[in-house]
Amino acid sequence: MEFKQLYEIAKKTLNPRTTSRNTEIGQVACALETVDGNVYTGINIDTACSMGYCAEANAIGTMLTNNETKIAKLVAVSVKHDIVPPCGRCREFMVQIDNDNLNTEILLNDKVYKLSELLPHRWEF
Repeated sequence: MEFKQLYEIAKKTLNPRTTSRNTEIGQVACALETVDGNVYTGINIDTACSMGYCAEANAIGTMLTNNETKIAKLVAVSVKHDIVPPCGRCREFMVQIDNDNLNTEILLNDKVYKLSELLPHRWEF
């Protein structure tokens, strides 16, 4: 799948709304394609006490629920349709899920980076 298609899927997944006085969701959406060609999406959950999580983590959770661990491509978009980079936690999370995800291609603006380029000195033990 081309990144343009994945970007459009992420854009269509956006659904910003408030679910309570302390929680807003859907201002960021993520679409990822696995090495098997399946696409999973997720939205962010932003809570006042920091119990929420990123759209990337949401999409990864759905991927894991479907017994897949290897991400081929990933893109996240904001409510303004800007492409946003995965945060450091999500970058490390992808590698912790499967070390092969260092090869994941991530779209940032008009350039594609491998996760290994965005996480050059990763934590490991």
